[in-house]
Amino acid sequence: MLPSPNLDDRRFQDLVDDAKRMVAHYCPEWTDHNVSDPGVTLIETFAFMVDQLFYRLNRVPDRLYVAFLDLLGVTLHPPTAASVELLIWLSAPQPDAVVIPQGTEASTRRTEEDEAVVFATTRELTVPPRRLAHVMTQAGGGVPVPHSEVLHGDGSFACFGTPPVPGDVLLLGLNDQAPSCAVVLRLECEVRGVGVNPRNPPLVWEAWDGAGWASCDLDRDGTGGLNRSGDVVIHVPHTHTASLLGGVRAGWLRCRVVDPASGYPPYSASPTVHSASAFTIGGSVPAVHAETIADEVIGLSEGVPGQSFELGRRPVVPGGEAFVVEIASGSGWNSWTEVDSFAGCGPDDRVIAIDRTAGIVNFPPAVREPDGSLRYYGAVPPAGAPVRVPQYRTGGGPKGNVAARALSVLRSSIPFVNSVENRRAAHGGVAPETIEQAKERGPLALRTRDRAITAEDYEQLAKRAAPDIARVRCIPATGPDEAGGVRVLVVPAAVPDKEQRLTFEDLVPDEETLSEVASYLDERRPVGARVLVEPPYYRGVTVVAHLTARPRVSRETLKRDALRALYEYFDPIRGGPDGDGWPFGRPVHAGEVHAVLQRLAGTEIVDEVLVFAADPITGRRGEPLQRIELERNALVFSFEHQVRVTEGA
Repeated sequence: MLPSPNLDDRRFQDLVDDAKRMVAHYCPEWTDHNVSDPGVTLIETFAFMVDQLFYRLNRVPDRLYVAFLDLLGVTLHPPTAASVELLIWLSAPQPDAVVIPQGTEASTRRTEEDEAVVFATTRELTVPPRRLAHVMTQAGGGVPVPHSEVLHGDGSFACFGTPPVPGDVLLLGLNDQAPSCAVVLRLECEVRGVGVNPRNPPLVWEAWDGAGWASCDLDRDGTGGLNRSGDVVIHVPHTHTASLLGGVRAGWLRCRVVDPASGYPPYSASPTVHSASAFTIGGSVPAVHAETIADEVIGLSEGVPGQSFELGRRPVVPGGEAFVVEIASGSGWNSWTEVDSFAGCGPDDRVIAIDRTAGIVNFPPAVREPDGSLRYYGAVPPAGAPVRVPQYRTGGGPKGNVAARALSVLRSSIPFVNSVENRRAAHGGVAPETIEQAKERGPLALRTRDRAITAEDYEQLAKRAAPDIARVRCIPATGPDEAGGVRVLVVPAAVPDKEQRLTFEDLVPDEETLSEVASYLDERRPVGARVLVEPPYYRGVTVVAHLTARPRVSRETLKRDALRALYEYFDPIRGGPDGDGWPFGRPVHAGEVHAVLQRLAGTEIVDEVLVFAADPITGRRGEPLQRIELERNALVFSFEHQVRVTEGA
């Protein structure tokens, strides 16, 4: 049974006491307040009747409460669709471009317990044939030196300087750009680049995007840091473009020497390459957990204001192209765009509003003025005109937040395509807003009224602009040139793996989300206020612990449970003392780590706990501390906890 809203908590005696106090204030000559007084009898009769009204009012069904919120313009937020980047592998290098059409579907494997979760690509992907056309080296920012002989296997060269230093680069030029493609670099190398860890060489792969060098994701390095013959598979960003470098036009990629990670040695000698070639073997394309409905006719216009039409599918998930309604006319179809409110719209504005949760399209109303005339808040479609929606998406929800590599079934048959996978976990799928959540949001929305004044206003509006973000926090901007500004810190929704681990990349919101929130707040901020929308600062935390297990408790089981508990507790979204995300700016104490580990069923004694502050980007960590301070714009991030377990006596 749903809890009844307690709209007024006063009862019979409270009402009687309030009335007697009002009598003493407005009628001081009335001094007999005994129950035998006829006036008190009237007060008690009134209080009894009002108490009955309160009783009935506090049992108003939730559907009526939603109607009250709807009168205030508050509607339930729809679910949001999870998004992910699908990696589509070709069966072999192809001589012609392979086109993967928009709407190509991939899904998880269906089991007896779970239905398949289906994703559809949001744009067309083209995997063009590419080959390696140019090879050059550039030591210490000097002049590029060509090595075209290795393209035919007729020679060899040292990739970097002697000895290699950070900044030395190996330049590889494709015959043209290869945006969003998986590129295989086939290299024949000699074991010369000694001194490095082949599993973690001090190298990064980058691609030229027209404005600078963008990072490439390394899928695998079969050369062990250019120390043996093999394939290097990299994923080129979608911004990759062909350009001139050293007077040569190509789709440039490069391998750059960087400072080795903490604890790893650098190169003592340069690797040597005897031959090199390249080809494309796949590509990456964004996909969403939603179904696209196209060209749906939702009815015929009656030619009157305030018409409503119900869509065939609901809810309508946000994202993608703007929601548009088209009205047939003699010259074709006229577009009507979506607005949040009809207030301020003129009688000729072609606008509509949509209740995404209910799937209802509303046309502008007309309001009768005191003089009897009608004021139109938008244009009225002509009578008999067909009304259609060219495209919208339905579906969404947290079910789409699938783990990495979960999408492995290609539901569309495409020539020359071998397989599909998602290299990272899908994120952004949020459940639809519940009535209880709307009850809490309603008063805040009424107070905010579409303008940002207080910190709570900024947070409320940011959540409205991007319902799929997990957390948002507004703090004053304290920089020397930021007087009068605010910082809006956005934490995206991210899904941990089975061990409760989050990757640092999943906690950084994409530029599209930041831009969407910034644009929405910019229209609602006070004049002169500067709004900075950015991710929070993440302070890495590494816990090194030694535990003693209880008798007959597996050490491996306790170690797994301890690591899981630490990753879950130091989680910026679901961790912290209350389990609703680590509080912004809250310091980390070594004592609370003792408490987290001691609560485990298999722990006999927590022998030792060391807490380190770590940089999640560089991997460097400092000295062990009892207390790690966090700035007010900072959250914790678990970085490679280590647990050692010994058997008890």
